[in-house]
Amino acid sequence: MIDGAKGINHLVNMSVVANPVEIGGLIFRTPGIKSGTPHIAGTGVTVRTIVRYYKLGMSPEEIAAEYPHLSLAQVYGALAYYHANRDEMDLHMGAEEAESDRIEQEHLQRQNP
Repeated sequence: MIDGAKGINHLVNMSVVANPVEIGGLIFRTPGIKSGTPHIAGTGVTVRTIVRYYKLGMSPEEIAAEYPHLSLAQVYGALAYYHANRDEMDLHMGAEEAESDRIEQEHLQRQNP
């Protein structure tokens, strides 16, 4: 059993992170930038890009290695945003994939009349 005074003392002695990161500032939706698609703040990397790698089975650490300018926290922030907004994100990603498939089919039909 933890002694009440000892527990309080433990909390007082905990070190504080010098520069805390507010996770609410990791993901932005900016009208006019990437059509308002959620992206990692200060970068051109969209949440859907991170999610696609994730759905291919890559770990957050592997994804961060693919984008050396991103921190692991940014990758996790993108994944947290996705999981918090999964239905909306999956709907938009599915629509984008269907549109991409349609364009590809049109292109192939023009190549092979």
